[in-house]
Order: sequence, then structure tokens, then C-alpha cells
Amino acid sequence: MIEGGCLCGAVRYAIAGALADIQVCHCRSCQKAQGTAFATNIPVARDCFEWRRGQAEICDYESSPGKHRLFCGRCGSPLISRRDDAPDAARVRAGTLDAPVHARIASQAFVAETPCWWPPAADVVCFDGARSETGG
Repeated sequence: MIEGGCLCGAVRYAIAGALADIQVCHCRSCQKAQGTAFATNIPVARDCFEWRRGQAEICDYESSPGKHRLFCGRCGSPLISRRDDAPDAARVRAGTLDAPVHARIASQAFVAETPCWWPPAADVVCFDGARSETGG
């Protein structure tokens, strides 16, 4: 069981099973939502993800049609995102895990939108826009 949660500790979650590799997104929406150059996402099957506490504190913001960003309403920590067209999947924000992540970066999306002060890693598969296999 892998656990994580928000900065203030109000919201906690657990993931059953091994983690997938990290998907980095450099789109402007992720930059704004994370307050930095990118989001680090780990895809997780919804049946392997469970909220442990603090569900009443979770806020859901639909940042674009069908794309929901869930965050702690107390401290503002981004926790997961989900899409209406993919109800069986969640994208956990890697920085909210309790233990260090032993996963590699698999790909980077929207590298065309990367700020000039944070160039994408050259040794990772990059997409100028959305990942062809998963969307943005």
C-alpha cells in the first residue's frame, strides 16, 4: 500500500499495487494549477485508489470540459485529476506521495508550452501537445 496526502494532512489517500511511471505535463493549465513549470502525474486505476480521510475537504474544479482537478480546500494541495471520459482512471500528483517515488519519467506532454526557464529533459519521450495515447 502506498500512501499520500495534502500539505496540511486533512486529506489522505492510499494506492494498492505498484506505481506506473510518471507522466509530466507542461500545458499552461497544469502550470497554473501547480504554480510551477509542469505537473507530475502517475496514472492509477480507480479501483486501486481510495480516499482514507478528509473527503469533505476535497474541492473539485472543472478546469476544462470534462477535466476535473481535485485539491484540498484547506491548504490548496493538488491531489489528483480525473476525466469524465475515463472514469476508471485517476492521475495522482507525484509530489503528494509520502515516500519517495521509485518510478521514472516516461514522457512529457505539451513541451511546446514549456517556459524558457525550465527546459524539458532531453532524454525522455516528448510530445509538442497532448500524449497521443492518453490525452493531455
